[in-house]
Amino acid sequence: MQVSELLEKLDNNNKNQLENEIVNMGSSAVPVLVEKLQTSKGLVRGVVAMSLIRIGEDSVSLLKEAANKNHDFTWVADYLINEIEGSKVA
Repeated sequence: MQVSELLEKLDNNNKNQLENEIVNMGSSAVPVLVEKLQTSKGLVRGVVAMSLIRIGEDSVSLLKEAANKNHDFTWVADYLINEIEGSKVA
């Protein structure tokens, strides 16, 4: 199942399971997740953000690229990148 299809099925009852499925897709999910992070709200945005953090370093370059193109997105990208890079230290 594709990332977009999983996100369409998202609700409070299945969010953890679907997040795990997305994370298991790895770096192939990152482009769609970065796009969705810029356009989604609420539960979807939260799951997308956590998925990017859990995928980790593979998310960083596309987050930076998106922030350079969309300055309103910069603070979100910076926050996620800091979370990703901080988790490497821990």
